[in-house]
Amino acid sequence: MNILLLSMPDSFEHMPAVGIRMPNGALASLAGNVDSHHTVAVADLILVQGKVRRTVCQLMGDLKPDIVGLSIMTFQRRTAKGIIGLVRSLSPEARIVVGGYDPSLAPEAYAVPQPGGADFIVRGEGEITFRDLVRAIEEGGGHERIAGLTYRSGEAFRCNPDRPASRLRGGELRPPKRDARVLRGYTLLGWPVDVIETSRGCTFDCSFCSIIAMRGRNFHTLDFERVLDDIRDARAHGARALFIVDDNITLDVGRFEALCRALIEAKLNTIRYLVQGMTSSIANHGETLAPLMRQAGFRYVFLGIENILEDDLQFLRASSKNRERRNGVVMGNATLTAIDHLHRNKMYVVGGLIVGNPGDTRESIEANLEFARQHVDWPYIQHPTPYPGTPMTADFRDRGLIVSERLEEYDGTTAVVRSEHLSAEEIEFQRWRAERWIKVRHMPAAFRQSPLFVLRHGHRMMSHTFRGSTLKTILGLESERAAFERYRAIRRAERNCLDDEDSGEASPRSRPAKALSG
Repeated sequence: MNILLLSMPDSFEHMPAVGIRMPNGALASLAGNVDSHHTVAVADLILVQGKVRRTVCQLMGDLKPDIVGLSIMTFQRRTAKGIIGLVRSLSPEARIVVGGYDPSLAPEAYAVPQPGGADFIVRGEGEITFRDLVRAIEEGGGHERIAGLTYRSGEAFRCNPDRPASRLRGGELRPPKRDARVLRGYTLLGWPVDVIETSRGCTFDCSFCSIIAMRGRNFHTLDFERVLDDIRDARAHGARALFIVDDNITLDVGRFEALCRALIEAKLNTIRYLVQGMTSSIANHGETLAPLMRQAGFRYVFLGIENILEDDLQFLRASSKNRERRNGVVMGNATLTAIDHLHRNKMYVVGGLIVGNPGDTRESIEANLEFARQHVDWPYIQHPTPYPGTPMTADFRDRGLIVSERLEEYDGTTAVVRSEHLSAEEIEFQRWRAERWIKVRHMPAAFRQSPLFVLRHGHRMMSHTFRGSTLKTILGLESERAAFERYRAIRRAERNCLDDEDSGEASPRSRPAKALSG
């Protein structure tokens, strides 16, 4: 059978497609785990923003897929429903499969009649469930025996028991199949980029996190031989930067240190690595860990700072992962120590902060913004968002703080909840006003790393950061509120990915590769 796997084109505010276009690693993993006699094509639609409809039509015509799978996050649901409708209009006989965070945590949204509904919903980790589903479709039955599957049966849907999280060891999962990708143009500030994983899961219970809602509180690892082979494969496919997408790689610091040593010994430390880390782990072990990370090739570290105020950390259930300990004694917030370790070893800090929590005032938000101005290299400041299945969502509903049910706005940087003191609009305005200028400060560092890319695309990068603003705004000749309203209107238009195939600007490198190369 022919299988087409699609990731959605909707992008995050902090990852503008002009400079950052990451592949969806889950789809390559799905492709690697179906039986080899099937032909699988993976298309990351982030590469073709501005011509999504045209690209989907072309892929459907060229590939004639029997199965079309979509990987979906909550803020991408509206786009996904539009693509499902488009696929059905082009190929009514194709089977539609959905998976990812949103279908896993809100399957009822896809267990609806056609054209917007799916035929199959893969819940949780998808590789084995999807492989078994493809076999069942090929054999003409047996869906009821597949754990982790919800499927259409006549006019109704049947929900099978959950599939336990994979323990990853023992060869149950095969490596990803990067050859299945049929679009090109993945980039991180001009570096060809790919994604790898070394572990899955987290044992913390942060109230905002979809991971534990999707797979429970657990932590499983891949062996280093498999990881190193995967890195070599990514490099062979052109990657010169790698984002390690582990949910919490610093949960086991000893293992992370051993991984760094393995990268050095295997001479894989010429690649530029990006990773997500806990402030407490890096603060408590940074004297030895940070120099090792730098030597292994790490350049950017996303720190889950979450918030610098203890009351907000308690609401987010993130206090324990942000505590510094010395000789077993809690010393306070670990953030500054972690940042210092990373900066002293010439790594850049992507600061993950969450502002707009229930008790937040203008002053508490400003305290976090000022912290970002002083200490982080690239701000990744978000607003608390009531994603399906998270403890935070129930809390916000009980307090009556949710002001928007438009899921396309659940992108992390659109405020959809108010605090007890501020409107959602005021919270978003405060973040937007400060964050643009913090981002500008990183341009010299970006230039030093990728001078040709910044010379070529710097204007577009600045235009994205300041969209909505005009010269009058910069000179103070008009209210920042007017620019903010224009920015919000632009963001609303950007979410309409299927409205017009020429509404955006696609990278000239985002072109189809040879389709279905086998």
